[in-house]
Amino acid sequence: MSAERVKRSPSAAADILRFWFAEAGKKKWFRGGPDFDAEIRARFSDHHAAAAAGLLEPWRTTPAGALALVITLDQFSRNLFRKDARAFAADPYCRLVADGAIRRRFDRAASVEARPFFYLPFMHSERLDDQRRSVALFKAISPASPNIPYAIEHARIIERFGRFPHRNDVLGRTSSPAEIAYLKHGGFRG
Repeated sequence: MSAERVKRSPSAAADILRFWFAEAGKKKWFRGGPDFDAEIRARFSDHHAAAAAGLLEPWRTTPAGALALVITLDQFSRNLFRKDARAFAADPYCRLVADGAIRRRFDRAASVEARPFFYLPFMHSERLDDQRRSVALFKAISPASPNIPYAIEHARIIERFGRFPHRNDVLGRTSSPAEIAYLKHGGFRG
């Protein structure tokens, strides 16, 4: 399916959500792997291309559409372009989409399982204000949210280094001695 056909498909957003929540599920979301990446590439690379090009902008107007767009730009980017700078290329646009969805309270309409995906774009940001927002958003779900420790860990990395050291090689950045030591001694690797 071409990017233009994705744009015209009334079921494209629903297809993404069905795949992500009904087919893939928690067991695959954060473990990934070559087979999962290949499945996303085969089924949704055109969806991602359309989303990254801004062709799916109308999706932002509904809770389901906004969620599908955020998952495509944030999660699928990381599966489609693992160990490639393109994994992070759509992040600024994705944060705009997520911010708009939160301002419209679409996150509040989402299921407990889906709601965190509106917040992950802020956890994935290298901006400290986004990191602080991520922690606050996850705490607002519940003080016992299992995502809070991850949000705090991401925020601490940005507070310490101003960026995620594990992205340096992929993004062509030179690692500082402190970042090299951090990664060498088991620091977060994404």
